[in-house]
Amino acid sequence: MINTAYQAIDAHSEELVDLAKKIWENPEMGWKENKAVAWTAEVLKANGFETEVGAYGMPTCIRAVWGSGKPVVGLAAEYDCLPGLSQNLCSYQNPIVPGGDGHGCGHNLLGVGCLGACIGLKAVMEEEHLPGTVIFYGCPAEEQLTGKGIMAKRGAFTECDFTITWHPSSLASDTLGIHTGVEGAFFDFTGRTAHAAGAPENGRSALDAAQLMNIGVEFLREHVTSDVRMHYIYTDGGLAPNIVPDHAQVKYFVRALTREATVDAFNRVVRCAEGAAHMTDTTLKVTRIGGLYPTLQNHVLAQACQDARKEIPAITYTEEELKFADEINQKSPQYTPDTPPVATDQTLRTNNIYGSTDYGDVSYICPGFQVNECTATTLTAGHSWMMTATAGSSIGMKGMIRAAKIMAGGAWRLIADPEKLEAAKQEFQTSTQGKPYVCPIDDDFEWPYKD
Repeated sequence: MINTAYQAIDAHSEELVDLAKKIWENPEMGWKENKAVAWTAEVLKANGFETEVGAYGMPTCIRAVWGSGKPVVGLAAEYDCLPGLSQNLCSYQNPIVPGGDGHGCGHNLLGVGCLGACIGLKAVMEEEHLPGTVIFYGCPAEEQLTGKGIMAKRGAFTECDFTITWHPSSLASDTLGIHTGVEGAFFDFTGRTAHAAGAPENGRSALDAAQLMNIGVEFLREHVTSDVRMHYIYTDGGLAPNIVPDHAQVKYFVRALTREATVDAFNRVVRCAEGAAHMTDTTLKVTRIGGLYPTLQNHVLAQACQDARKEIPAITYTEEELKFADEINQKSPQYTPDTPPVATDQTLRTNNIYGSTDYGDVSYICPGFQVNECTATTLTAGHSWMMTATAGSSIGMKGMIRAAKIMAGGAWRLIADPEKLEAAKQEFQTSTQGKPYVCPIDDDFEWPYKD
């Protein structure tokens, strides 16, 4: 039965850990994950998956298939890293390359964990002679929040009856809550340069426009619902203080718990920018950099994964691992002497998550669920050197193997039980009210792969 899947994952654990370590040691930013893709494809092929690299016309995208017929389950994998989070395998901040890239979100574990789940599902479906198809989707550039959206625009995931993924975490429990949706854009203001002291009346400051836009957004915060998040950076503010800037640029992310609220808040931000351009006699160009849906966690799938979680033994850590975890926790201002080194609570929770993932798009195409599993210390923050350190450690690797089992066990329960699968589909139809997924990435979105 399902133990066959768990045993298969354990039998391949050394191979999986080696792959995750190689990807950790060779971090690659989104759209450039060439080594990770090549190594992952090798393992998929070696394990009997018909593997296509460059799927959907995307050089760092993988589509690997085993089996035939229905049901079809998709595993959504990632392998990109983050800038500035290079880190040695130690309990204090110590970059391998100062300012270099690193796996501060644990995607070296994420993609390989999905691969492990595919291996486990293949083993149990072969043993039980179950019909069905397992698809591994290697998804580029999650950190750019557009990889899966472009894949979806090109037809990915529609073949699936359901999908599943996971994310490395400081928690050992799942949530039915929502990850926020996102709209992102660059706002470019163009004015007229002049000597800031000698002839300021001749200038039209693009920087003034950018500042006024941001002031408008700050006042807007009082008049949006509490789930809305709006954050920005200046990417260009001029060249010298005595030159009126004729160009300025800000980059924005706008988030909310529903797609409708996200779009509404983003449109209001655009109007702040338009008003700022009018006030400063500058021109405005808005370049959308994509958007994504909030997640839609399927409760039937969630319960199937929770049932699997309960039957899989909890992770056992060595004294050395617990000491390493405690040393990392001590670097957090939240640390107290009674802080547990790693999380043990495995309750199915309902809290919302205000970060975002492009898996949200996939969850509005067919039933889906994102599992969490503990790969880090209790006080490790996402997108931090602490996460990079634990993602390369044995703590991270143990969590990855357990996540693979949870996903395989949850997916198997729907593959082997047509009534449960139908219940997941019915819930999806009710939750989406039958509305089709509409990709939030425009046709004129700039092709992200560069030579």
